[in-house]
Amino acid sequence: MLYSATTPEQKRRTLREGLASGNLQQFPGAFNPLSARLIQEKGFDGVYISGAVLANDLGLPDIGLTTLTEVATRAGQIARMTDLPALVDADTGFGEPMNVARTVQELEHAGLAGCHIEDQFNPKRCGHLDGKNVVDLETASKRIRAAADARRDPNFLIMARTDIRAVDGLAAAQDRARALVDAGADAIFPEAMRTLEEFAAIREAVDVPVLANMTEFGKSDLFTADQLSSVGVNMVIYPVTLLRSAMGAAERTLDAIKAEGTQQAQVPNMLTRARLYELVDYEAYNQFDTSVFNFQVPGQH
Repeated sequence: MLYSATTPEQKRRTLREGLASGNLQQFPGAFNPLSARLIQEKGFDGVYISGAVLANDLGLPDIGLTTLTEVATRAGQIARMTDLPALVDADTGFGEPMNVARTVQELEHAGLAGCHIEDQFNPKRCGHLDGKNVVDLETASKRIRAAADARRDPNFLIMARTDIRAVDGLAAAQDRARALVDAGADAIFPEAMRTLEEFAAIREAVDVPVLANMTEFGKSDLFTADQLSSVGVNMVIYPVTLLRSAMGAAERTLDAIKAEGTQQAQVPNMLTRARLYELVDYEAYNQFDTSVFNFQVPGQH
């Protein structure tokens, strides 16, 4: 009932243990708090909170328009609904190194298990679009160093994302990954890798966990968990998959209502009332109410 009974500190330890386990950690992207509960129920290792999803949910493109307050608030709402660790996209850290430091502490306070910070210019753009620009190594390193120094819980995961592969090639991505680990990154997110061999090259370059982004309609093929595990990837995210699925279903239902005057044909595809009540733990709230309001109203004398 209400929120997760697992503390943020426990979730952060769980994330660290999972990354060190030798088993690929699968983190689907939650687009709202209830979907995080579904991810947990289906047996996944953790929850990913995508910056693109947070922006798109507000009706905005993924170009750095969201604020730290918006991201921390929504990410916290999602993280508190699950016992699983939640990793959040912190874009470029919402400013210069001092802002990055505050970002990390706000995300810690919100109950996240970790975040990733990227080396794009601010404002950034989606990692699978062309025409990206990356900052110089000194600037990228300062962001990661500030993030690592600012955290109060040493288990809060600082992941460095680099988009340099699309700008300067794979060798540059290997060099940048090494430098970001030297700056304090606990894990590396090489964005827009094109082949399994490119993931393997990043794996060879660093001795920290490596993340693969399996987003639809992007630069990377949708490799299977077994394929990614075979080249040493430690974590895979599916950032926008659930949002795209949900919005696709919503569009089909609206089209049906418009065309047929009723949603009846789409009802078999919907979550039932009973299943929705199960996900929100309706029965536990009902029992709680009963225990509170179990008194007798005295008669008047």
